[in-house]
Amino acid sequence: MDSISVGSGSMPLIGLGLWKIEPADTANAVVEAIRAGYRHLDSAADYGNEAALGEGIARAINQGLCRREDLWVTSKLWNTYHDPAHVEAACQRSLDDLGLEYLDLYLVHFPIAQPFVDFAERYPPGWITDTNADEPRMEVAKVPLSATWATMEALVDRGLVREIGVCNYNSGLLHDLMTYANRPPAMLQIESHPYLSQDALLRTAADYGIPVTAFSPLGALSYVALDMANGSESVLNEAIVVSAAQRLKKTPAQVVLRWAVQRGTAVIPKTSKAERLIENRSIFDFQLSDEEMSAISALNRNRRFNDPGVFCEAAFNRFHAIYD
Repeated sequence: MDSISVGSGSMPLIGLGLWKIEPADTANAVVEAIRAGYRHLDSAADYGNEAALGEGIARAINQGLCRREDLWVTSKLWNTYHDPAHVEAACQRSLDDLGLEYLDLYLVHFPIAQPFVDFAERYPPGWITDTNADEPRMEVAKVPLSATWATMEALVDRGLVREIGVCNYNSGLLHDLMTYANRPPAMLQIESHPYLSQDALLRTAADYGIPVTAFSPLGALSYVALDMANGSESVLNEAIVVSAAQRLKKTPAQVVLRWAVQRGTAVIPKTSKAERLIENRSIFDFQLSDEEMSAISALNRNRRFNDPGVFCEAAFNRFHAIYD
């Protein structure tokens, strides 16, 4: 499976995204993914399934399907742990749940600092600070991103993580980060698919030598069940995607994933279905033409499905935009 350089390591371009996989299904899904050839697993404290992911990793290793050093495991620092006093403890909690001694990559999940919620009180804590309040709502904390990043750098020095990076940053935040980072981010993870091509942000990251991972690379499919998208917004139904799939004798999903890796981004599609695991990673035996690449990129409509400026107000009683 093709890989990209991330810091001093090499990360497979196709990973298994663990978001929205139920804890009860996670261990089996991970074992089957590793059996199918996956070596890149993308998780986060907020997903609530890291202990089950750890179980799946342990089972795969015990069955001889892989070694720990064969795997690339990513996790993410949640918003409530941005204060430097809590960054290492949050990382260690993920490591304990995963049953690992180190992470290959640890990312700041959102450029949003929230008040600390003790592990013993609620884990993962989610977006609402006090669930027992008369009007539960999202709250923010006065923690500079620079302070959080400095403590992330210390995790590398302590050997808890190999590489660090950021998620959901825009170009302005990325420019700012590069002015104070002693250790530049080794990865930028963002929502990207043909309806949200993010060309300027990808170019900005490339100028800094920062590789990019696209989450939700198939677009609306991850969000329909959350009422954050509707079925009519599926890029898989676009004529250019369908025609390319027919020409290549591939599925529309494979065409969209191929578009993503062919333009230089890694992808972390989520699935717990064995047949989709194989389908999603079978994208390295064909190539889209320049015309097909351009036509798929032209589908961009700046449609962001994962937008705190929308879902925080709707679900957590606070308007909190991070994208203009």
